[in-house]
Amino acid sequence: MSDLFPMFLKLKGRRCLVVGAGKVGEPKITSLIDTGARIHVVALEAAGAVHEYAKTGAISLDLRVFTPSDLAGVFLAVVATASLALNESIYREAQQRGVLCNVVDVPELCDFFYPAVVRRGDLQIAVSTSGNSPSLAQKIRQQLERQFGPGYAHWVAELGATRKLVLASDLDPQRKRELLQSLASREAFEAAVEEESAERFAEEAAEAAKADRRVTA
Repeated sequence: MSDLFPMFLKLKGRRCLVVGAGKVGEPKITSLIDTGARIHVVALEAAGAVHEYAKTGAISLDLRVFTPSDLAGVFLAVVATASLALNESIYREAQQRGVLCNVVDVPELCDFFYPAVVRRGDLQIAVSTSGNSPSLAQKIRQQLERQFGPGYAHWVAELGATRKLVLASDLDPQRKRELLQSLASREAFEAAVEEESAERFAEEAAEAAKADRRVTA
């Protein structure tokens, strides 16, 4: 297999097809919801969560057999039916139409793979083994979740806002680079978390003092 090209893909407004909406297909549909993609699901049966997505308009759902015309105008397809023969036929059809396709748990029938992802706000860290060992990818994801805690979400958002201010400033380019690099250091993160914790402690202490005054009044 050739080396994979890692990238994060914008799917907003693009047509995505998911064939199969049971135990295997449902989480794949869920993972597409927040991308802003136009999601069309075709399945003989669908999990309860998938029906709820359809009710809210997050997806369109057709409870019927797949037809090749379902791939018309589709950018990306995910296939998760219980029929190996059907899965392969859909993949071959997608190949002919130039549609990126992933047949779940069948690496040789995949143009792309679902990585194990750590999400901390706008920070996303993806791990892939090219389908060789999803279990290993999940274990590495768990390690990264411990290394990159929830505090990174707020910090990354602050870095984004600060970066805009620095780039718009009158500092020379070299100084801007140095400043942005220092802001993204581990030391800067720890200082930001420590400051946030101190502020939160002060707020909680103030609330506790107010509550105590109300009780003793």
